[in-house]
Amino acid sequence: MRHAQDGAAAAMNAASRILVARGKNEPQEVENPDVAWGQRARDGVWVPTKDGQRIHLGIDTAAADTPAQVLRPTLRVFVGVDVDTDIVAQTTAGGVRLLTVIHGPGAPAEFRLPVSLADGLALESMPSGGYDVVHLRYGATVGRLYNPWASDSMFRQVKADYALDGPVVTMRVQHADAYYPVVVDPHYAR
Repeated sequence: MRHAQDGAAAAMNAASRILVARGKNEPQEVENPDVAWGQRARDGVWVPTKDGQRIHLGIDTAAADTPAQVLRPTLRVFVGVDVDTDIVAQTTAGGVRLLTVIHGPGAPAEFRLPVSLADGLALESMPSGGYDVVHLRYGATVGRLYNPWASDSMFRQVKADYALDGPVVTMRVQHADAYYPVVVDPHYAR
């Protein structure tokens, strides 16, 4: 088993390498007082909507009690949340990114993100593959879980998508033939 600091460094290096290759169109890590992180992976994160409400994104993994290594207020790493899997969690101006770093073929191909919505909100599937958080009374989009992208260490695209089962969004990653590590980016913004 990797030492926690070594694991955090490996996850950060993998995520940084892929993000740099992707370019400057990625959401930047910034402080956002409307985002509240839990202490452990299972606690997830509370994120804002455009109408001032909050929704909760959980991280349902095999090692859900994994504590966060807080590197700075806007960046934390959950090391070993599942077999060969770490999460680099960033606060952005409009929400969060849960950069999932898959280190090897033993990692799962599905990652569950339980979503708790405030009353009057619902998830609506979008043609892009993501989900809008919609205010039911007004029909307005107040948040968005963007379709995930994934890339392997050779900067090749890896197929990733979502499936919705009740209140759980399952991120599916077809990483079997990839060069590791693979970085997957589920991203929520209001």
